[in-house]
Amino acid sequence: MDINILLALQEFRSQAGTVLNDFFVKMTFLGELNTVIVIMALLYWSVSKELGTYLLMGWSGNRLVNGVLKVTFCAYRPWIRDARIVPYGNSMTTATGYSFPSGHTMNGTTVFGGGALRREFSKALRITLGLVVALIAFSRIYLGVHTPQDILVGAGAGMLVMWGTSRLMQWLAAHPEKDLLVMFIGIGLGVAIAVYASVKPYPADYDAAGKLIVDGAKMANDTFKGVGYCTAFLVGWVLERRYVGFSTEVPLPRKLARAVIGLMGYYALSLIFGALLKQWMPGAAASALSCFLQIFYIVFLFPACAKRFEQKSEKA
Repeated sequence: MDINILLALQEFRSQAGTVLNDFFVKMTFLGELNTVIVIMALLYWSVSKELGTYLLMGWSGNRLVNGVLKVTFCAYRPWIRDARIVPYGNSMTTATGYSFPSGHTMNGTTVFGGGALRREFSKALRITLGLVVALIAFSRIYLGVHTPQDILVGAGAGMLVMWGTSRLMQWLAAHPEKDLLVMFIGIGLGVAIAVYASVKPYPADYDAAGKLIVDGAKMANDTFKGVGYCTAFLVGWVLERRYVGFSTEVPLPRKLARAVIGLMGYYALSLIFGALLKQWMPGAAASALSCFLQIFYIVFLFPACAKRFEQKSEKA
């Protein structure tokens, strides 16, 4: 039934024209990894540290949940399951790892769904954010890179993680000394998931020519990335709150400077150093370390450098 839904959408897509198709390409862009990372970084540095922390913490948890579910169910992408499925444009380039659940949908539920759960936001804004989550999720089946099950479970799991994150942050506000406990539990879960992904068996199906259809070891790469992201957040979060304590309650020019300089550093780290790292180290290790450095920079390194520089500027 899921394949029939995708085939029906594929037929509609072929008749819809470029305007509607391009719209859903833009919606799926809002759920891409780099998009949500940049949004969360800007919020964390320049808008609301508390909101940014909430989103980054929830997103880290979502990356772990997505990673463990992907390597547990090992669901093939729709076009592998049925050759009649032809994803739109270059949508396949960002469809990495196994299919179930949808990573883009879980990314969307972090930033936009997480915002929709914030009671301090207006009703209109919360409804709008919820609509964005629905459109991101639908774009994944519209473009032919996921099944309805992938997006429904992705949205449900993602929202559940964000709700749990909200409750966890409330508990931490009452028990701030428990941050180390949260860090060690989170890192322990990450290590356990990485070991699980490394040792578990993966499906080994071959085509008529005897070629392996899907390499499970490569599919697990997204899981190792998730472990890197989550570990970086937890370590950076504890270090920042204990030794830096930066604030977003600063003048607008300083906020803008943080946004511009911070993003320049982030892109230099992810695009230049990340590429060099992959040349020096084997695949999975390089991916995990590169992801660790990206989030550690966002959560701890840049805030620490920014605060130190700002303090020196004030004294000058």
